Amino acid sequence: MSEKKKIVQAAGILGSATMLSRILGMVRDIVVSRLFGAGLATDAFFAAFQIPNMLRRFFAEGALTAAFVPTFTATLNQKGEQDARELANICFTLLTIVMALITLVGILFSPLIVSLMFPGFKLEPGKFELTVLLNRLMFPYIFFISLVALCMGILNTLRHFFTPAISTVFLNIAMILAALCLRGFFEAPVTALAMGVLIGGAVQLVMQLPVLWRKGFPFRPNFDFSNPEVRRITLLMLPSLFGVGVYYLNIVVSSILASQLPQGSVSYLYYAQRLFEFPQGIFTVSVAQAVLPSLSKQAASGDMAGMKDSLSFGMRLTLFITIPAMAGLMVCSTPIFSLIFMGGAFDYTQVVNSARALLYYSLGLSFVAMTRVLAPAFYALKDTKTPVLTAFIAFVLNLCLSLMLMGPLKHGGLALASTLSACGNMLLLLWFLKRKTGSFGGRAILKTALKSCAGSLPMALAVWYICSLTDWSQAGHKVLKGSVLGGAILIGTAVYLLAVRLLKTEEALEAVAMLRRKLGKV
Repeated sequence: MSEKKKIVQAAGILGSATMLSRILGMVRDIVVSRLFGAGLATDAFFAAFQIPNMLRRFFAEGALTAAFVPTFTATLNQKGEQDARELANICFTLLTIVMALITLVGILFSPLIVSLMFPGFKLEPGKFELTVLLNRLMFPYIFFISLVALCMGILNTLRHFFTPAISTVFLNIAMILAALCLRGFFEAPVTALAMGVLIGGAVQLVMQLPVLWRKGFPFRPNFDFSNPEVRRITLLMLPSLFGVGVYYLNIVVSSILASQLPQGSVSYLYYAQRLFEFPQGIFTVSVAQAVLPSLSKQAASGDMAGMKDSLSFGMRLTLFITIPAMAGLMVCSTPIFSLIFMGGAFDYTQVVNSARALLYYSLGLSFVAMTRVLAPAFYALKDTKTPVLTAFIAFVLNLCLSLMLMGPLKHGGLALASTLSACGNMLLLLWFLKRKTGSFGGRAILKTALKSCAGSLPMALAVWYICSLTDWSQAGHKVLKGSVLGGAILIGTAVYLLAVRLLKTEEALEAVAMLRRKLGKV
């Protein structure tokens, strides 16, 4: 099977599993918004959860995956399964010790961490104390999810993508059940959500272990920390901690600044970010995770032409999907919040404020997506310095723009600053990668982007017109709203696919050919 087909197949598996997880995640957010609204309690929970979640994205899904997968792939391909198994055991043992220590430190120093990250919370009685309590309860989540990330790296290298992707479903299930069933047992009902996070993280880890055992990788304690491959992973991780996670660090900066804005701002950004990450999780992360093993394998074997071809294909596939998704989110921001969240403690004012944040975030969907696909190319080439440099520049840019825009645009300005910094990061990565590897299909990538934009314009107009047929400011009417929004999405998708088909976009033609092959088999 060619690497392109492997990437598409893996992305399809990851996308399907992640879609189920994201749908349940949306159900979870609906439950949270209905039960707790957008105020002191949700600000405290989202802020407290953001701290271990940030560490997860920096360390587990970011630096660890970027450093471990290329090294593990090279070991498996060049030295064999026995050496790869030994490397996995050493990494699992070391990671268990390190994350246990980090978890302990995080619990002990939670008041200091919350003070530094959310200084504005001290101004409201009870908000700071609740955030500290929730953060202490949820900090062990980083222990579980880091080990899950290691398992995910091994399974993805072995071309098993489903279990790591589907395991997040159980985090959402645990949080939903905890919110519905346990909130009456706590003085602060939102504490139940923190318990759900802790339970969900443990369940995610337990799910990976039997699959690894069946694949021939049962974990055994191994304290040979002097292993040269382990040292190589550590050296790759250190700069990657900042490089991979710059986008999420920008979000954390936004939350810190949002704590200085009117109450509810942290929640507005959180809800908008959750909807923004829906297409990210289903498509972008799926493509990025699918393309990394291929890039690592081709880089390890010295196949630079194949690596550039895989990278170009991954970028074109990403743009083909994210550009219409960006247009759709921009047009449907208010209808989506009105349909999904409006009701209970979540009123129309909160819908409008959250939709404004989503609008500004949506402008950067393709920029973030391209960054997520470009960064693994550098790590596959064992280059961690360049992403760190571009990430630092983007971080400074985000901070400056946030301070400039939060005054006139409030929380919307923070979302817009995040988008502009993501654009800067993407452009820098493209420039540096071209200097490093030479051309990797820039004209074809630009051609796909232009055709996708051309196809997205009539789609956006059709969706906007259909959505204008109902009043989204009215509470209730869920069936009507769902029918209108669902119809708009279906018609918009059909318009886009027809447009790119007429424009003879390569990705559209490949998708049609693949669909025909599947139908022929059926």
